[in-house]
Amino acid sequence: MNTIHQDDHFCLARKSQALHLRAKFIQGIRHFFIQRHFLEVETPVRIPSPAPEEHIEAIPSGNWFLQTSPELCMKRLLAAGYPRIFQFCKCFRADERGSKHLPEFTMLEWYVAQFDYCQLMDQCETMLIAGLKDLGYDQRIIWQNKKIDFAPGWERITVADAFFRYAPMSCPEALAQDRFDEILVAYIEPHLGADHPTFLYDYPAKLAALAKAKKSDPTVAERFELYIGGMEIANGFSELTDADEQRRRFEEAQQARAKKNWARYAMPEKFLQALRTLPETAGIALGIDRMMMILTDTVQIDNITAFPPEAL
Repeated sequence: MNTIHQDDHFCLARKSQALHLRAKFIQGIRHFFIQRHFLEVETPVRIPSPAPEEHIEAIPSGNWFLQTSPELCMKRLLAAGYPRIFQFCKCFRADERGSKHLPEFTMLEWYVAQFDYCQLMDQCETMLIAGLKDLGYDQRIIWQNKKIDFAPGWERITVADAFFRYAPMSCPEALAQDRFDEILVAYIEPHLGADHPTFLYDYPAKLAALAKAKKSDPTVAERFELYIGGMEIANGFSELTDADEQRRRFEEAQQARAKKNWARYAMPEKFLQALRTLPETAGIALGIDRMMMILTDTVQIDNITAFPPEAL
C-alpha cells in the first residue's frame, strides 16, 4: 500500500467516532419526527430553476441546477395537502468552501402547516434537546472549552436589540451603508449562543427572502436564525403565501444578481402557482454538518464529513 493510500485510510479511520455519532443523531431526529406524524419526503436534487436569491448561487447541472434548498418542491407538497413534512437531503452552493462551509452539504428541512415562526422555534428547541438526550448527553456540552447549556428556555433576541447591544451602529444604519452582514458577522455573531443556544429573530423586511412580514410591524419579517457557539445552525420563518409579493421579491433578487453577473434563473412558475393554495405554514432548514461540528467540538467541517471535496 503506497503512502497516499495509507494517509487516505488513516484520515477516514480517525473519523469513525464522528461518523457514528452523526448517524445516531440523524436516526434520533428521524424518530422524533415520525413519532409526531411527520411524513418523510424526497424531492429532486436537480431542478430547472432555484429560487432567485441575492447571495446564493446555484451549481449548474446541464441546463438545470443542483438545488440550493429543497424548499420549492417541499412547499408544493404542503400546498397539495401534506401538513407535516421533513427530509434530510444534499444541497449545493457555488463558491462556498471554508472551515464552516462545503459546496455540497447535508440539510434537515421541515415544515408545519398552521404554525408560525414562534411555534417553530419552540419545536426546534424541543427537537434538538431530544436529539441530545438520544445521544446520551445531559443538557450541557463543551464547545471550544466553554459550557453551552441546552436546558429549555433558550435565549431569544431581536435583530434590532442585538445591534443595539453588540454593534457599533444601529440595524437601519447598517442596512443604509450595505454593511448588515459585515456588522452581524464581526460584532454580533460571536456573542450569540455562547452560553446557551440563541434565536435571533425579526429580521429586517429587506432581508425577508421567502418569509412573511410581521403584521404588528411590517418593517420586519417573521424570520429567525439559531446560533450555537457563535455559529449559525438553522434558518426558519413563517412562510410568505402571497404569490404576487413573492414574484416581486424574486424579480428584485434577479436584478441584484445581474449586477454581479450571476446566472439569471427562469422564474419558478409552478412554485408561485402553488403559493396561492399554500396554508399558513412555518419552515426551517438546519445544517447537519454544522450541528455535528458543535457536538464533536471541532472548528473544521472536514472532520465530520467522510469525503470533503479535496479527498475525492
